[in-house]
Amino acid sequence: MNIVKKVKQKSWLLLFLISFFVFACENNTSENGSNYVDEMTENASNSVIETTENESDSDIEGEELQMTIGLQTPYIILPPPNTEGDMSVESALANRRSRRNFRNRALSLEQLSQILWAAYGITSPMPNDLRGGLRTTPSAGALFPLEIYAIIGNVDGVESGVYRYNSTEHKLILITQGDVRSELSDAALNQRMVQEAPISIFYSAVFERTTEIYGERGITYVYMEIGHSAQNVYLQAEALGLGTCAIGAFADDRVRQILGLPDDEEPLYLMPIGYYY
Repeated sequence: MNIVKKVKQKSWLLLFLISFFVFACENNTSENGSNYVDEMTENASNSVIETTENESDSDIEGEELQMTIGLQTPYIILPPPNTEGDMSVESALANRRSRRNFRNRALSLEQLSQILWAAYGITSPMPNDLRGGLRTTPSAGALFPLEIYAIIGNVDGVESGVYRYNSTEHKLILITQGDVRSELSDAALNQRMVQEAPISIFYSAVFERTTEIYGERGITYVYMEIGHSAQNVYLQAEALGLGTCAIGAFADDRVRQILGLPDDEEPLYLMPIGYYY
């Protein structure tokens, strides 16, 4: 009887601890969701590189992040995007061109933030659904198969390297330190604009996110989505007085190695961005 009593006591203690843990997690998720906009504004002044657990946008399901305990990864909280620009959509469309000659001039963190938000940023936060919420780019079934990287060579106050864009928290996560623009230019069939531009945006895709719902037709939907996003980048660059050029000619395996892409991501698109002449 004493043994049974002890087991029951331990069971009740275990249930209490589990209940407390679940309540704490739910409460934290609710607070994160309601404070999304406030947190983006509050973190805007925090442009220094901080550290977080190793994570990626591809690991995000709502607010849940898969973390590798003990591995610290530097990240940058981006300034909040501006939704009231100085150029109209019509003017941006009229001025849009593919720019291939870039000046040796740094971009600001605000410009980088704006471009990334235009590419795939959250516009309607949904912490528990749709991989973080609706975005600037339409997506079949709101499955959001794209992954976006920033190849940074010359941005004020930001260390050169390869970063992954986390749309849900509007931040950059460092993948590889160092300026890889020259290597990436070689992999892109020696297109010099990749080396000369202060940054490049790179797109990869996890096709399975879409094909598991739509089957083979989902492949087409992914290609459509990357076109939507890239046009956003074109127009946003024009509105900021910058230029870009979409590039599809590169050696997939070499680019995968330079950027450290996971096996489930397919390299698709490269867009150097900067001041042009």
